[in-house]
Amino acid sequence: MPTRRTFLKAAALVAAAPYIVPAAALGREGLPAPSQRLTLGFIGLGSMGLRHIQGFVQETDCRIVAACDVDASRREAAAAVVNKSYDNRDCAPVHDFREMIARPGVDALCIAVPDHWHSIVGIAAARAGKHIYGEKPLALTIAEGRDMVSAVARAGIVWETGSWQRSTAQFRLACELVRNGRIGKLQRVEVGLAESPTVGPQPPMPVPAGFDYDLWLGPAPEVPYTEKRCHWNFRWILDYSGGQVTDSGAHDIDIAHWGMNADATGPLRVEGRGEFPSNGLWDVATRFRFECTYASGVTMEVASSDRLRIGVRFVGTGGWVFVHRAGLKTEPASLARETIGPSEIHLSNPTGNDRQGHRRDFLDAVRQGTPPIAPIEAAQRSITVAHLGNIAMLLGRPIRWDPAREAIVDDEAAARMLRRPMRAPWHI
Repeated sequence: MPTRRTFLKAAALVAAAPYIVPAAALGREGLPAPSQRLTLGFIGLGSMGLRHIQGFVQETDCRIVAACDVDASRREAAAAVVNKSYDNRDCAPVHDFREMIARPGVDALCIAVPDHWHSIVGIAAARAGKHIYGEKPLALTIAEGRDMVSAVARAGIVWETGSWQRSTAQFRLACELVRNGRIGKLQRVEVGLAESPTVGPQPPMPVPAGFDYDLWLGPAPEVPYTEKRCHWNFRWILDYSGGQVTDSGAHDIDIAHWGMNADATGPLRVEGRGEFPSNGLWDVATRFRFECTYASGVTMEVASSDRLRIGVRFVGTGGWVFVHRAGLKTEPASLARETIGPSEIHLSNPTGNDRQGHRRDFLDAVRQGTPPIAPIEAAQRSITVAHLGNIAMLLGRPIRWDPAREAIVDDEAAARMLRRPMRAPWHI
């Protein structure tokens, strides 16, 4: 929780600014005074980073003070959005994430960089004592994710994962119905994800002006620039991400675990098959299916939309619950209209019922010292399932997993895939 000293430091920065600030910034017009606002910095200003800026500027008890990206056009555009919202020129565009983390007077960071950067940036921010709203998937590898969990625990900071489906009414109700036995004994879970796209071979291209491509690559292998490698498209390249298995899987496997009460554990066995492109720039699995077996006897199938409808379906001995972003369906249909009683299991209920509610949950957790609805340990456990699925499909054989030790059993080649080498000089 931010200390009085932290708030006073932020207030001092505002007071020292060599310009006239609007009345709202001075605590008038019904807004909190500067000393009572969390100061935020943003690292990564692509699709999600900019959405978060547009959301957090609406919250009156925080203040965005800096925006960082390796692409000059993105950081300048993001700073302009902030300055227009606040009617000033306070927001500083920052090139290097290390400069952002070192900036004084920043209480919390929103990190929305490509997956291969998550562990380096997240751990550095945690060591600096910054509270973090970190985008999903948690990390590029299982080992990096555990390193992040450990760093957050040592720092004693709040980490809210961007698994915002937990902050929506239908996903919460679906999991509460399952957790309270409304469908009888849970037997299996089906997680349907979109297919990953493909693209053919791409020619090398000149690096655009203002884009620090070497810093974008960071710990990933050095390769020529081409337009379809970077920004949104990193999701479809195994050097930087894991395709829909980890991108959408980070959302829906997270919901599956929430309903299964598996936020602190994982499967014992994972096996499946995936279709990987034989050529072209994008090399993640396009179509896929893998099955996970848990100690409880529950099985989880994760598959692309050619096999399963997109969303999460919980199947029990007495019915089923299917939930996705468009709504909730149940069998029997009456389940969707039931009320969870006061003595039953109630999952966290943050302010609002959309993505803004998730951002609000983060701010409240920092201020009040309460656990966030999407803590880092839960993110580690759910994305582990996606990573194990990719490992099993890449190797073409079942993976045995020990969730207590977070170790692959009796498969040395598979165990080496729990971590990836980083290009010098980058390391955790």
